[in-house]
Amino acid sequence: MSLLLQYPDPGLIAARDELAAAVGRLPESAARESLTRFVEWFRATEPMALARAYVETFDLRRKSSLYLTYYLHGDTRRRGMALLTLKQRYRVAGLTPPEGELPDFLPVVCEFAALAGPTAGEAALRQHRKGLELIRTALHDGGSPYARVLDALCAELPDLSEAERAAVADLALAGPPAEDVGLAPFGPPLNELEVRP
Repeated sequence: MSLLLQYPDPGLIAARDELAAAVGRLPESAARESLTRFVEWFRATEPMALARAYVETFDLRRKSSLYLTYYLHGDTRRRGMALLTLKQRYRVAGLTPPEGELPDFLPVVCEFAALAGPTAGEAALRQHRKGLELIRTALHDGGSPYARVLDALCAELPDLSEAERAAVADLALAGPPAEDVGLAPFGPPLNELEVRP
C-alpha cells in the first residue's frame, strides 16, 4: 500500500508487474480484492495518465491530501507538535525518520506500519483513522481508483465506532481546524483611533 500510494515515477512504473504479483500472493481477504482491482487499473493505464491522475487526486485536492495530521490539526501549531511526535515514534521503533518528506505522509506511515509490526506500526494508522476515512470518502466521491487502496487499508484496521463516524461526518462538514493566532492587525481598529486636530 505504501508503494501504491506514491507518485508513479519511472521506478514504480517499472515495478508494476512485481507489485501485481505481490498482491496476488496476499491471503484471500477484502483487502486483497480491493488491491487486485487497483493494480489491474494501475497496470493497464499509460504512465502519463497515471501521473496526471495522481497529481489531480492528491496534490490538487485538499480533501484527499495524503498528509494525515492535516485532518486532525489543520494548519495550526498543534500540527507541528503532531509531526514531531510521529518522528519520535519512528525513532523509538529504531527507524530513521524520512528525509525530504513529512513523517505524516501516508505512504511513509504505511511503510512504518509494515516495518514496526502490528502493534507499534498500526498505532499511527489507528490514531489517524478519522483522517483515513475522510480521504477514502473523498476518493470515492471523486471516482478515483485510489479509493481501492484506502479501502484495503481501512479493511485491515478496526472499524470506526458510532462516535468516530459522527466525528468524521462533523469534520467533513467543518473541515480541519484553523488558527487565527498572529493574524490580528497591529494596533487598534481604525474606529477606535482618536483623531486630534
